[in-house]
Amino acid sequence: MRGDYISHKCNIAGKRFGGDFMQYTMTVQSPLGEILLAADDIGLTGLWFAGAKYYGRGLGCGCEEKNVPVFEETRRWLDIYFSGREPDFALSLHLTGTPFQLDVWKILCRIPYGETTTYGRIAGMIAEERGLPGMSAQAVGGAVGHNPVSVIVPCHRVVGADGSLTGYAGGIDRKIKLLMLEGRII
Repeated sequence: MRGDYISHKCNIAGKRFGGDFMQYTMTVQSPLGEILLAADDIGLTGLWFAGAKYYGRGLGCGCEEKNVPVFEETRRWLDIYFSGREPDFALSLHLTGTPFQLDVWKILCRIPYGETTTYGRIAGMIAEERGLPGMSAQAVGGAVGHNPVSVIVPCHRVVGADGSLTGYAGGIDRKIKLLMLEGRII
């Protein structure tokens, strides 16, 4: 399944697992540590902080370290973001996941800069979109946790029902710093 989806801040071309796309990688530095970027000819496929859970997930052994155009755009986006401003352009993303994961990641892209939402609220949105009476917040949490493009697909903006800072694959300390950078009072 391939379908293009455009939200206000992410251009996502999604696909189910599989497919033969050459992957490129590049390591960049950020104020929160080293970041591994991954991309194919369609768009950015991964952004992981060093030491993060699921670091490099989905990268095959056929990767080539190469500076491709989407990496230059990603570095520009990250420079703006880490300077404390909201980037005003979208990056081309090519995410691999199940249809459910892709739906969750699309919703993440709609969370406004400096705001948070809950796993339960996202579950309610998906249930409504699918015409279901309900959806598991835990299932949403699993999809959020497997987001392959940290920061840009803003999974750090999802909190527990009581506002608690629950899991973040890049580490809770980074989640706090990202929310503080966006002006969110913790």
